[in-house]
Amino acid sequence: MTIEPWVSVEQVAQHLGVAKDTIYRWREHRGLPAHRVGRLWKFRLSEVDDWVRAGGADEEQRSDGQTPSRTA
Repeated sequence: MTIEPWVSVEQVAQHLGVAKDTIYRWREHRGLPAHRVGRLWKFRLSEVDDWVRAGGADEEQRSDGQTPSRTA
């Protein structure tokens, strides 16, 4: 049985191709699965991938329930 390693915010950001600030924002406002270890946030990439597949990173989803406005 292989144990999945815990990864850092930096590693999750690189995995998803987004900024670290986006990871923190998604964790706080959109429920990105994370686990507090001391003062650090740690992640399991399988949980992050499941969250993305379930639509957690979808731009149509906002914490205030509003759909983002689109400008042409």
